[in-house]
Amino acid sequence: MKKLQNLGIIAVFSIFLYSCSALEDVAPKSLTEAEIVEGLKTALKLGTDTAVTVLHKPDGFLMDAAVKILLPPEAKVISDNVNTISQVPLVGETAAKELKGLLGDVVTCMNRSAEDAAIEAKPIFVNAITDLSIEQALNILNGQSTGSRKEFDSIAATSYLKKKTYPNLQGLFQSKIDVSLNKPLVGNYSTNQVWGSLTEKYNLAAPWIGAASVNTSLSGYVTGKALDGVFFKVGVEEKQIRKSPLDWASDIIHKVFGSVKGKK
Repeated sequence: MKKLQNLGIIAVFSIFLYSCSALEDVAPKSLTEAEIVEGLKTALKLGTDTAVTVLHKPDGFLMDAAVKILLPPEAKVISDNVNTISQVPLVGETAAKELKGLLGDVVTCMNRSAEDAAIEAKPIFVNAITDLSIEQALNILNGQSTGSRKEFDSIAATSYLKKKTYPNLQGLFQSKIDVSLNKPLVGNYSTNQVWGSLTEKYNLAAPWIGAASVNTSLSGYVTGKALDGVFFKVGVEEKQIRKSPLDWASDIIHKVFGSVKGKK
C-alpha cells in the first residue's frame, strides 16, 4: 500500500514538473508581454519595409514567379478563343495576333503598376502595425497563429497582420493602385489603356464566335494581387528573422526572437 502511495506521489510530481517545463517553453522568463509585442511589431515593420522596397524595384513583381501578377480570370475567355477568332472571316489572323500581343502587354503593365504603387504601401503598413494590438502575443511568437499547439507556423505574425488589417489595407491601397494603372508605365500606354484596347478588340470579334463580351475593371484585381505579393514577401522576411535573429541590427529582435530560436 505504501509503495502504491509513493508511486502516486511520484506520478503527480512528474506531471507538475512537466507542466512547469511546458509553461517555460511557451513563455520565456526573460521576456515581458510588452517586449514580445514590441518585438513582433518591429519584425513586421522590418518585414514590410523590406518587402515594399524589393517589390518597388523594376521587375520586382514581373520577374518573381512567386508574386508575378498573371492575367485576371476574365481574360481567360480571350486567350481561350484567340485561335478560334483567327479562323473567322472578316476577323482573321491579324486580329488574333493583335490580341495575343495585347494579352502579354497586359501582364507586363499590371506588374509595372504594382511595382510603381508598392512604395505607397509603406506608410499604410506602418500605421496599421503601429495601431495593431497583438493578441495572444506568446502564441504568435511561438509560431501559433491560431492559438493552438498543433503545427508551427513560421509566418504566424504575418498571418495575424493580414487577418487583422487586410480589408482596411485593401481599401487604402486601391486608390494608390488606381493612380498607377493610369500612368504610362510601358511605352506611352497605361495599364488601363492596354486592357481597354484588348477588351475592345476582343468584344468586336466575340459575336462572330458566339462568345460573351468582357467588361471589367482591373482595379480590384491588381490591388488584391499586389497586396498578396507584399504579404508573401513579409512572410519570407519573418521566416528569416526567426531563423537568424542576430542578423538584424535590433536589440529587441535579438532578445525576443532569440528566446525562441529553433523552436518548432
